[in-house]
Amino acid sequence: MTNQVPVPVGEVIELAHHLVEAWGSWGPTMTPDARRVAFISDRCGVPEVWVQEVVLNGQPPEAIRLKFSDDPVVAVRWSPDSAWLACAVATHGGVRTQVWAVRPDGTDARLLAGSPQLHAELGPWTRSGHHVIITIPSVEPGEQTRSFLVNPADAAMVPVTEGELIHVLDVSVEERLIVVRDGQRGQEFCEVFDRLTDQHHPLLPDRSTGTTEVALLRPSPPTGPGPLTAYVVTDAGLPRRQLIAMALSVDGVQGQPRTLAAREDAELENFDADDAGRRLLLSWNVAGCSELELLDTTTGQRTPLRGLPGLVATDPVLSRDGNSIVMAVEGPERPRELWHVETSTHRWTRITSTPRLPRWHTIEPTLETYRARDGLTLTGWLYRAPGAREPGPAALYLHGGPEGQERPTFNPQHQAMATAGITVFAPNVRGSSGFGRAFVHADEVHHRYDAFEDVLASADHLVRLGVADPARIAVTGRSYGGYLTLASLVFFPAVFAAGVDICGMSDLHTFYRDTEPWIAAAAITKYGHPERDRELLHAISPLRQAQHITVPLLVIHGELDTNVPLGEARQIVTTLEKLGRPVQYLQLAGEGHEYRRAHSRKMLITTMLQFLSKHLALVPEP
Repeated sequence: MTNQVPVPVGEVIELAHHLVEAWGSWGPTMTPDARRVAFISDRCGVPEVWVQEVVLNGQPPEAIRLKFSDDPVVAVRWSPDSAWLACAVATHGGVRTQVWAVRPDGTDARLLAGSPQLHAELGPWTRSGHHVIITIPSVEPGEQTRSFLVNPADAAMVPVTEGELIHVLDVSVEERLIVVRDGQRGQEFCEVFDRLTDQHHPLLPDRSTGTTEVALLRPSPPTGPGPLTAYVVTDAGLPRRQLIAMALSVDGVQGQPRTLAAREDAELENFDADDAGRRLLLSWNVAGCSELELLDTTTGQRTPLRGLPGLVATDPVLSRDGNSIVMAVEGPERPRELWHVETSTHRWTRITSTPRLPRWHTIEPTLETYRARDGLTLTGWLYRAPGAREPGPAALYLHGGPEGQERPTFNPQHQAMATAGITVFAPNVRGSSGFGRAFVHADEVHHRYDAFEDVLASADHLVRLGVADPARIAVTGRSYGGYLTLASLVFFPAVFAAGVDICGMSDLHTFYRDTEPWIAAAAITKYGHPERDRELLHAISPLRQAQHITVPLLVIHGELDTNVPLGEARQIVTTLEKLGRPVQYLQLAGEGHEYRRAHSRKMLITTMLQFLSKHLALVPEP
C-alpha cells in the first residue's frame, strides 16, 4: 500500500475506468502437442476467443482474435484432434448460453445448440475429437435434463443420457462410459453410465452426497486394478474436497474409493491428468490463495510447484503428455495472465501479453480472521483505505453463491473504493466454499439467520480494528450477497448507513417462480422448498419487510438476468419509492447475471462511488 492520501472521487472514477480496461486472459485450452493455446480475453471490451502460439523464449507472439459472435464468450475447448474449437456464448449477454463450433483460424463458425429461449451447456470433447457433449436443461419444471453427443461438422445430435440436473464430466476413449454428476447444490452424486448395457453405476457407493467438482477417466496405473480409474474431486462424506480414485471394470465400479490426496488446511479446487493417467496436476485452495502440486500415480509422490507468479491460479490445464501446464494467474495488483510451466524443470513463462496498468499503486489486502457471534471462525480480505483518518468510512462487500468465495484477485471495484477513502472488507460468511464441507453447509435453510449474524460480526470486526466509524459503514454485495445486503438492512436497520444491492433476490418466493427451472430445482437444498418451507421463505424475504429499510439504497441489475430475474430489483425499488425511502436504481442494458462488458462495469463502479461518497460523507472535492 503506497498511496499517501485518499484520492478525490472524480479522479478515482477515472482511475477505476482504467482498471476496468486492464483486460485479462483466462480459460486456456491447448492443442495435443501443447504448441498452441486458445483462451478468452476481454482486451477489446467484451470476452472473445483468441488463439496464439506458445512461445517460451522472448516476447509473447501476437494473438489472433476469432470474431464469430457479438455476444460474450464464456468458455472455449479445443478438440483433441485440433480441428475445432467448441465455444459457449452468452446469448445476447444473458444467462442462457449457446454452443458454437469454429475452426482455429476463425473460419467455418456454426451454431450447434442453444437460442434465446433454450440454454445449452458445453461439456467435454470425446477423445477422438469427433463429438462434443452438449447438455440441454429442462425448460419446464419436472422435465428431464438431456445430454447429447454432437458432431461439430453437421450439428447432428445423438442422445447420451438424461437426468434431473445432470452434467457430463468425462467420456471414456471408446465413448462407452459417461461420467455424470446429478443432484441439487451440495447434495450431488456421481454415476458412471454404460451406454452399451444402459446401466448406471454409482461412482462413490459408500459415501453420502456432497459437492463434486471434477471427475476424469484415465487408464489405471501399472500397479492398479481395472482397465480404467476414475479420479474425482469431491467432499462427499468427507470434511474437505480431496482427490479420490475409483477402479472401474467392465461390470461397473470395482472396489472401494481410495484417497490419493487430502489436506487438513486446504481444499482441492481442481485437477487435470495426462492421457496416460500417470501425472496429475492438483490445485489447492488455501484460505483463498492457490498452491499447486504434481502427483505421480505410479509412486504416489507429490511434488509442489513453487514460484507461482500470483496469489490465485485458475483453469489449470495439463498437456496430454504431461510435460506442460498452462493456467491463468492473477493477484490484487495484476489482472489474469496466462502462464506456462514445464513439469520437468518447473520453469515459469508468461505466454500472453499484458495491458498497461494506470500509473497508481494498488492496495494489497490482508487476510483477517475473527469470530462469528456463535464462535465460528470467519475470514475476510481487508482493503484498508490508505492515509485516511481512522476510524473512517467503510463498506462490507458480500460475494455471491452463497457458495462463492472472496479471494485476493484483481478487483477494480475494491481498489477504487479504497483509493477513494472507503475501507473495504470482503468477508467469507458461513456458506462460502473453500473452508470445508461443514462450513459450506452451515447456512442452509433454517440456518439462514446465522449467515445474517455473520454480516453483523463482520461489521463489528471493522469497528474493533479501529478502521471503521460505526456510523459510516455501508453493506454491499452481488447476487446472494445482494440478498444479504437487503436482509441486513431489514433485520438490522440501525447498523448500516447505506446499502448497495447488485442483482440480489428481494423475495425468495418470486425468485423461485421466475428464475430458470434448473436453477430453482438446484437451489432448494440451499434456501428451502418453495412449498414445504413457505413460511420460512416468507419470513426471510426482505421485500416482505421493506418498511424497515430507512437508509439510502442503490439497486443495480442486468436487464437480461434470468438467474436472479429483473423483477427482484424492480419490486424492491417500487416498494421503497412508494414508502418514500431514498432509493436509486441502475439497470445495465445487455447484461445478464454477470457483467461482462467493460462499459457496464465502468457504469457500475462510477455509480457506486458517487453513491457511497455521498452517503458515507467522504471529504468533498475542492
